[in-house]
Amino acid sequence: MNKKAVYPFLVLALGLGLAVLVTLNKPGLPVASYERKPVAVRVTRVQSGAEHLTINSQGTVQPRSESELIPEVSGRVVWTSPALVTGGSFSEDEVLLRIDDADYLTALQRSEASLERAEVEHEFAQDELKRLESLHKQNLTSQSQLDAARRTFRVAEANLIESRAATDQAQRDLARTELRAPFDGLVRDERVDLGQFISRGENIGTIYAIDYVEVRLPMAADQLVYLGMPVYVRGELPEEMRPPVSVAADFGQVRLIWEGELVRLEAEVDERSRMVYGVARLRTVEKDQDIMIPVGLFVQAEIRGSAVDRVVRLPRSTVRDSNQVLVVDEDNRLRFRQVSILRLEHDEVLVSDGLADGELVCISPLQTVVDGMLVQPVVE
Repeated sequence: MNKKAVYPFLVLALGLGLAVLVTLNKPGLPVASYERKPVAVRVTRVQSGAEHLTINSQGTVQPRSESELIPEVSGRVVWTSPALVTGGSFSEDEVLLRIDDADYLTALQRSEASLERAEVEHEFAQDELKRLESLHKQNLTSQSQLDAARRTFRVAEANLIESRAATDQAQRDLARTELRAPFDGLVRDERVDLGQFISRGENIGTIYAIDYVEVRLPMAADQLVYLGMPVYVRGELPEEMRPPVSVAADFGQVRLIWEGELVRLEAEVDERSRMVYGVARLRTVEKDQDIMIPVGLFVQAEIRGSAVDRVVRLPRSTVRDSNQVLVVDEDNRLRFRQVSILRLEHDEVLVSDGLADGELVCISPLQTVVDGMLVQPVVE
């Protein structure tokens, strides 16, 4: 045989033999048991407590009372108060403006003279009537003379009443030449100058009171139940039903808060927004601060409603479909739990039933969950 043809077969046979030998003598690998590592989840320990149901709203501060400054008599302006400027401050019964009173003084003097004349005539007619009644009883005067005396007395009495009314009117007109402030307040705007002739009924400015201010707050109709009042309540609220209100505004890095109360509900539901409007009343200056709440300020409001007991506050993301939450049991396994939702808020939810104090609720956003899944809870 040709040696060159035999050598390849020998090499191949030798390689196959070595492969079989290695395969038959390979070391055995130990079999390790597989243990699945539990998923770490964040949990919170449930603790129930009392909560005040609140309604958040917003609005613009408006004056409680706002009046147009309108003179009741005509004349030339002879004096104006330094407070009668836009933004000016005044006190109750303070004189804001004076009108030339010369004509009204003359009218008063005339009416007083007319009153005095009417009083004299009335006194004379009364004495004359008494005298004729006495003579008539003695048959010393005729019935026609007595009737004439009675008519004269009634005319004199009517003149006296008219003169008294004219005098009272003249006194009121004279007093009205001074425009006095009906309350403590501020001037929103004024439209009068010294020396200007103003007419009766002319609008010369706007003033508003500063003892209280009001904020008109929109609320969803179904939220009225959180305030502890029926939906049909409208108008001025009784004092015992008025919920407290806190309004806040930011001035740079400072946040200011004022306290007040909801005093009334408007009669209608807005057709476009389906909102009910409540009106909160606040003091312009709180006792513990000197900062006045300015009219026209946009504020955030929180209306504190009725209190509820034994409710649990959880992040809103913990509630899954069909009002279920994930509870970690004693064996660190996830369990679905049906709960009763009292109220959904922006980022939180109030649970009224279904959870016990001390239970662990999963707050991690798990995508795939199997009931009974083993987890590693991390309490926050």
